[in-house]
Amino acid sequence: MSQNPPSLRPDLAPRAKLTDTPRKGQPTIGMVSLGCPKALVDSERILTRLRAEGYGISPDYTGADAVIVNTCGFLDSAKAESLDAIGEALAENGRVIVTGCLGAEPDYIREHHPRILAVTGPHQYEQVLDAVHAAVPPSPDPFIDLLPASGVSLTPRHYSYLKISEGCNHKCKFCIIPDMRGRLASRPAHAVLREAEKLVENGVKELLVISQDTSAYGVDIKHAEANGHRAHITDLARDLGALGAWVRLHYVYPYPHVRNLIPLMAEGLVLPYLDIPFQHAHPETLRRMARPAAAARTLDEIAAWRSVCPDLTLRSTFIVGYPGETEAEFQTLLDWLDEAQLDRVGCFQYENVAGARSNDLPDHVADEIKQDRWDRFMEKAQGISEAKLAAKVGQRIDVIIDDIDSDGIATCRTKADAPEIDGNLFIDEGTDGLSVGDIVSVEVDEAGEYDLWASLTRT
Repeated sequence: MSQNPPSLRPDLAPRAKLTDTPRKGQPTIGMVSLGCPKALVDSERILTRLRAEGYGISPDYTGADAVIVNTCGFLDSAKAESLDAIGEALAENGRVIVTGCLGAEPDYIREHHPRILAVTGPHQYEQVLDAVHAAVPPSPDPFIDLLPASGVSLTPRHYSYLKISEGCNHKCKFCIIPDMRGRLASRPAHAVLREAEKLVENGVKELLVISQDTSAYGVDIKHAEANGHRAHITDLARDLGALGAWVRLHYVYPYPHVRNLIPLMAEGLVLPYLDIPFQHAHPETLRRMARPAAAARTLDEIAAWRSVCPDLTLRSTFIVGYPGETEAEFQTLLDWLDEAQLDRVGCFQYENVAGARSNDLPDHVADEIKQDRWDRFMEKAQGISEAKLAAKVGQRIDVIIDDIDSDGIATCRTKADAPEIDGNLFIDEGTDGLSVGDIVSVEVDEAGEYDLWASLTRT
């Protein structure tokens, strides 16, 4: 049982879980899904379409007639991981179709891997299907395979990501996601609600709302109302909260209207959890990033949110070593973190990304200084996390069970923990009769730097 440190990068999703067993002779496709939860949802949509056409889903390379690699292009290190995954799939299987964010650079991919069958960009579902059809023609059994598509889930049955929009209207200098995924394109609210209702009907206990900019949801369609549902994040959160599942909001920019979500959290309609990508705190650093430079006002907003919902958990990610970052600017970030007292914090060292405008900024920070600042930042964040978790000892809280191992130890999450990027809560005994996906009440016995240990409460 290992402790769960915070994710160091914001482009990571839980590892895809493939559980289908293809029938004998069924054309099968494997899937490697890299990158963020938004990419994981893309992978689920692709596999759902393929299964509806009669394809089997293979959990390994050797059992597949071809492999789709859904790539990430957020950082150069992520690009390298994607290229490695493509190379591994080619070596193990030989028939590889590439899609996802890195697929927006087909020449770059083919330069490294000329043997791939096809390349498509992010959320180009039809093109992926065309490539699969060309490589592995469908051969469905009409009595078995051609059934209405029930969604393929790459996450455990009790939680699911719910993507509400594509793209982003921000022009942050360090990010090329808008270039790859385009401008904001919101889904109609009634379509999101219909998907959420189906998920809850199928046993999902937690909905993780994701997009590139969740708080901007509906701006592009002028918050249109259709079928009784308005495309605005406050309305959507209220509607989702009425379904009875946990609702967790990710990638929320701190626009003024975010304060309207906090009463919903205080009422228990939405989990008291906000994932906000602050990135930095010094106004000049934020200006060079081309992000809103309102760190002081953000502290006031945080205080106001907590006055309405004292149990609010705040998660964020930060960049250290951004071009031009001085020691004084970094110290401002540490001081800000002291004041903000964020509950869950990840941090990554700045990297150049091909095509990002930040590459051309002057005064790039040396690697050893980046590492030193990362170490100091994480030491500060760890101390805050440890103190906040220690304050939970003795409290009674509800948790959701993610896993029960052969020794009967249950790995759980509190309302303050998103899957795989935040901490865990462990129950060491008394778990007989419990199942994955159960929501149970516990009393916290012990706290670590990022994780908790607890006992079941008996009513």
